[in-house]
Amino acid sequence: MMEVRAKRNKKWRRNLLLILTILLVWIALAIYWIFLKPNQFTGTTNSAVEIKIKSGVEFNEVADQLHQKGLIDSRLLFGLAAKISRTANQIKAGKYQVATNLSNWEILNQLTRGKVHLERITIPEGRTYEYIASLLQKQIEIDSARFAALVHDSSFAHELGIKAPTLNGYLFPDTYFFTWGMRTEQCIRAMVQQFNTNFPDTIQDQDPELGLTRHELVILASLIEGEVQIDSERTLVSALYRNRLKRGMLLQSCPTVQYLLPEGPRRLLNKDLEIDSPYNTYIYPGLPPGPINNPGKKSLLAAAYPEEVPYLYMVARGDGGHTFSSSHSGHLSAKRKFDVYRRQVNREKRRK
Repeated sequence: MMEVRAKRNKKWRRNLLLILTILLVWIALAIYWIFLKPNQFTGTTNSAVEIKIKSGVEFNEVADQLHQKGLIDSRLLFGLAAKISRTANQIKAGKYQVATNLSNWEILNQLTRGKVHLERITIPEGRTYEYIASLLQKQIEIDSARFAALVHDSSFAHELGIKAPTLNGYLFPDTYFFTWGMRTEQCIRAMVQQFNTNFPDTIQDQDPELGLTRHELVILASLIEGEVQIDSERTLVSALYRNRLKRGMLLQSCPTVQYLLPEGPRRLLNKDLEIDSPYNTYIYPGLPPGPINNPGKKSLLAAAYPEEVPYLYMVARGDGGHTFSSSHSGHLSAKRKFDVYRRQVNREKRRK
């Protein structure tokens, strides 16, 4: 009896071992097929394939895109790999270069670690929010309408620490590295953060007679940015505008009129100077109601730290610079010289 029982136990253990072996083999095969088996690329090239994933996109849409591009064999197996590894909700938005013939595990690893292609975007000084929105739309496909709405959302501006009705003027010109598909709010936050870093609250107006607020300094900086091409003139133009403000003179800033032209900057006509808008500093006194562009650091600092000069007038020289005058007669003399220069340039153009 004991011998029979021993034989049964031995057979049972042998069968159990066989079952466990078969189970382990099946598990190993399943792991291989779900996670480790290289996908057979069905595209036309062996180079990496570009994949674009927008913020908030559903996992099924990601799987569909990978399958359509020939990067995965089975949406079902790819979904199982993501579900088992709990990575379906960890995929990060962005633009990816995914190599061909990768396993599901390798693809998930790339998408969840956020190994995205960074877009280098340079925003020049003195551009409007419309220009910035268009630039970002072209390069990382943000929603430009959403961008404009957020710029004019005073609640969003206050949330970012900007005490102004809009964020125009606070989108700091710089070089940024953004990812494709990132949220519009993230782009704006990054630019406003750069503004706060480069023009912190600790910078105050150095002219006690005017005592401009931070927002007024940004408005003044935008006028300086729109007027100046030569860095050394920024503090001079700042002083000139301030001198006119103190005397109650119209600023007569051409960039404020250019700002009102729907077709963009061009040579101003006399009728342009009559456009009825509070931004037209040829007919309305004081600073305009808001910035006309997004100024850079040099203009922002020039707005707060002007030169001590008596200038009240300036006229272009034709080389990007200006001739400054403290009297109207001096201004008229400089203007006549510029008119002679302009007629000479026009004659040379006609000869060509």
